[in-house]
Amino acid sequence: MSRVCMVTGKKPISGNNVSHANNRTRRRFSPNLQSHRFWVESEKRFVKLKVSTKGMRIIDKRGIDAVLEEIRGNGVRV
Repeated sequence: MSRVCMVTGKKPISGNNVSHANNRTRRRFSPNLQSHRFWVESEKRFVKLKVSTKGMRIIDKRGIDAVLEEIRGNGVRV
């Protein structure tokens, strides 16, 4: 599976490592992804999502049902 948050859509970006001598080498900045099981009360089951920590905060604020509806609306099977 790719390194993309299922809630926010965050994905790796590229940048530079910069040494003390100001030498620059290319690198990737990966999002802080966690594989997490969420209990969905309406379906009486767990749903496993690959989400960033910001995505977890969004789920805490809006609720898992609203977020799942949005994810399924984008065509992702959960």
